[in-house]
Amino acid sequence: MERNEKIGAYSIGVNLLLVAIKALLSVLSGSVALIADAIHSFTDVISSITVLAGIKISKRKSKNFPYGLYKVENFVSLLSSIFIFLAGYKIVHTAFFEQQSLKIEYLPYAMIGVLLTMAITFAFSRYELTQGKEIGSPSLVADAEHIRTDMLSSSVILAGLVGGWFGLNLDRIAALLVVFLIFRAGGRILLDALRVLLDASIDFETMDRVKTIIMKDPQVISINALWGRNSGPFKFIEADIVIKAKSLDKAHSVNRRIEKEIRKNVSKVDHILIHYEPQRKETTTCAVPLKKDNIGLSEHFGDAPYFYIVTVREKDGAFVSEAYHRNPFAGEEKGKGIKVGEWLLKKGVDTVYSPKGFKGKGPGYVFSDAGVDVIVTEGATLADIQGSIQKSNDHPQALKPFNDSTVSGEGQ
Repeated sequence: MERNEKIGAYSIGVNLLLVAIKALLSVLSGSVALIADAIHSFTDVISSITVLAGIKISKRKSKNFPYGLYKVENFVSLLSSIFIFLAGYKIVHTAFFEQQSLKIEYLPYAMIGVLLTMAITFAFSRYELTQGKEIGSPSLVADAEHIRTDMLSSSVILAGLVGGWFGLNLDRIAALLVVFLIFRAGGRILLDALRVLLDASIDFETMDRVKTIIMKDPQVISINALWGRNSGPFKFIEADIVIKAKSLDKAHSVNRRIEKEIRKNVSKVDHILIHYEPQRKETTTCAVPLKKDNIGLSEHFGDAPYFYIVTVREKDGAFVSEAYHRNPFAGEEKGKGIKVGEWLLKKGVDTVYSPKGFKGKGPGYVFSDAGVDVIVTEGATLADIQGSIQKSNDHPQALKPFNDSTVSGEGQ
């Protein structure tokens, strides 16, 4: 038997004990409020049995219920609220339509007994509430709230018994106050259950955490839509995102990475559905590391004196903009390759041409995570690469001659 099932069984036992104590005290004292509270505790027994049944049923999956029967727990919470309202009705009926008077000689025993039931309900409700929140079981949380109404109502009943000891007729008034406490707890449980059954959104804090996780991925461009709902103790999350990935394998990799991070940082996630679409761009930005002569390609990426960065229009291959940039990190002692890679990302580079690949090196990880294509062009010159970039253009443009006036300043 799992932990939530054991707690459900404990709840049945505790409620049976409370029914027995209150029934005995009501017979001895003649208290209308105690009779009503015994009825209330009996509905708790029924409720606890329903909770245990709901926990067992909710774990099942079948062909007809591929998403599981998790909402059975929320339905059980709804039934618990109905039992609470029924208890309130019974108390009102007993207080106004049944004639009964207090037996003064037994009131001290009744008071001690009520204090005992208060101690039992306080201890167990705190235990069940803590366990229910830890497990993420709405039915256990609802049952704990239900049982806690016993403690609140018992305090009112105790006040009525004390008043009766001093000759004040407070018994029926105490019974009505119990009704108010019961209906307030029942209303809260009812609303919480209905929210889940009607697929209301997950709480804002959780959804904001999911949004942050998705947007932290370097290959996610934007989120078109984000949904989330509860089903029993579990969460179902759906997202529609735009990613920077040109291949299906890469897109799947991004999807799996995001899903793993969500499950790591958000508890009780049963199902994640991420719909992704590739980023549609009208232009592509390419970067080429150059030697000092600005003609040959530099084989040392981090040490390259200059970078040629060109933006090309996708539909016809025409150059939208082009410029030579000094490498702002060429003089760095350590980590210059990674810093250059991050610098190029800030400039919106989509493709990097290089005489050597970056497998197992810092720039390679930077570009891979960001979805930047790396094209190895051994033996090529800048003119060769320019021609390759412009191959779809009917009217190739001539590259501006290199001189100091065509170089962007450091870090620009």
